[in-house]
Formats: sequence, structure tokens, C-alpha cells
Amino acid sequence: MGFAVEAALDELYTARPEDFTALRTTLAAAAKKSGDADAARRIAGSRKPTAAAWVVNACALQGTARKELTDLGSRLREAHAAMDGEAIRALTAEQRKLVEELTRTALRNSGLPSPSGALRDDVTATWQAAVADPDVAARLGRLAKAEQWSGFGDFGFTAAVGPAPRAKAEPKQAEPKKPEPKKAEPDRRAIAAAERAKADADAALTELQADLATARMKHQDAQRRLAAAEEALKAAEDAYAAGKQAGKDAADAVKAAKKAVRR
Repeated sequence: MGFAVEAALDELYTARPEDFTALRTTLAAAAKKSGDADAARRIAGSRKPTAAAWVVNACALQGTARKELTDLGSRLREAHAAMDGEAIRALTAEQRKLVEELTRTALRNSGLPSPSGALRDDVTATWQAAVADPDVAARLGRLAKAEQWSGFGDFGFTAAVGPAPRAKAEPKQAEPKKPEPKKAEPDRRAIAAAERAKADADAALTELQADLATARMKHQDAQRRLAAAEEALKAAEDAYAAGKQAGKDAADAVKAAKKAVRR
């Protein structure tokens, strides 16, 4: 019987990031000792997750997040394929609620009730990516970093399909005067398709607005961190310059003292 590698990886990816490296070494050694070289290599090659990835992995492995997100993503793709505007709006609201609940639960269970804005954004973005991308959903529990949905793929805009062209009518016999053409009646199929396309576009715009807000928050956070780093660099440079000057002054004092002794 081989080493229980999946159980070992579950244990590894639910461990706190600061314990990851030591536990990985222990589990890889145990797998190697059991004679399962493949399991040992797989465990040893596991990448340490970021804080956000750890929060998501732990929640996904301890609950039903993967199943819920996969099911919702499947229903959303079906609604988009059918250009069902009403279903898209309802499922988008369901997605927002589910992502918020999972983010809140994951942070609370990880002992992080008051996380930084950047960490919360990364966790939220990863759940959203899992709804949009089945591959991300399948990898929940083994993520090494936060995921982002690119905005392309199955949830993109769907072109409206117009009505099929009508067959040409048989030519009529020549008449002294052609009748005035009748005003074309509105094509109900074209109107319905256009309305569905508009609902689809509105739903997609809502998602894009959320992505834009997240990107702006990350940009602002990065700017704050850059400003703090620049201040720290300036302080370090000033301290270095002061220390260098102090060293020079001390060297000058030593030279002066030596000259006084010689006299």
C-alpha cells in the first residue's frame, strides 16, 4: 500500500505558512521512508503558499467551497451561453453573496478577523477566479498564490444572433405601378436577442467594475508601501552618511592624538 500522499498534502496546505517548510521536510521524509519515492518527490516539490493562498486552501479543504463554486460557475456558463439575462443577473447576485461569505469564513477560520486590504482583496479575487475558471476551482486546496480572473473566456460578451435570412419571393408579373413597400414589422427574435445581449453586457460590466475597484485598491496600497519604503531608504541613507562622517571624525581624532603623543 502506497503512502497517503493526498492526505499528507491536505495536512501540508492547511498548515500555517510559517510551519510549511518544516512540515514539508517531515512529510517528504516519511514518504521516502515508506518506500514511495513518487510521493516523496511530489511532497518535496510542493510550493509554499502565500498568505492569501493559504487562507483559501484551508477553507477549501475544510468545507464545501470547491463544490459550491464549481456548481455556480457551471450554472453561470450555461446562462451566458443561453444569453439568459434574468438568470445571469440572479446568478451574479448569488456569486457576490457566496464570495463574500467564503471570504469572511476563510479569514475568520484562519484567525485573521482584521486582515489587510490587500490580503482580503487577494482572497476575494481567488474565489471569483474559481467561479469563472474550472481549472482554478479544481486546484483549490493546492494553490501556491492568489488567483485573478483575466475577464476573458466563457464569461465574455456573447454576440447576439440575428434572425435567419428570409427566402426570396417568387417574382411577380409586371404591373403598371409598383405598390408602396409596406413598413417592416419589428422582428421579435432580433429584439429578444438584443435584450439578452444587453443584459449579458450589463452583468459583465458589473464584474468588470468590481475588478476595476480591486485593481485601484491594490494600486493605492502599492503606492503607500512604495512611499513608506522610500522614507525608510532615505532614513537609512541619512544614518549611513552620519555614521560615515562619525567614522571619519573619529579617525581624524585618532590621528590628532597620535601626533600629540609624538610631540
